[in-house]
Amino acid sequence: MAGDELNAEPVDDFNLSPHARFEMARRGLSEELVRFVLRTPDQRESIRPGRDVLPSIVAGDGTDQPQLVRVFVDIDRRPAVVVTAYRTSRISRYWRSTP
Repeated sequence: MAGDELNAEPVDDFNLSPHARFEMARRGLSEELVRFVLRTPDQRESIRPGRDVLPSIVAGDGTDQPQLVRVFVDIDRRPAVVVTAYRTSRISRYWRSTP
């Protein structure tokens, strides 16, 4: 596995890239929701040097089913930069079980 899922440290100091803002608007994700995921991630995984993905399970968007919000962050700069974010109902595809 590529990352350290047990290390779910929050990202408090960040900016949203123009691309992230565009994709969040297109996907109906509020800045408040992205901030929540970054501050209280359920997991954290390094997907390449300098970039982590922080996923959190949240209440569904108008449904009873939980959904996974994944926020991709370039952590190799200060402040960190949110690259993109999306929501999916396919939690088991991305969720990492602890060993």
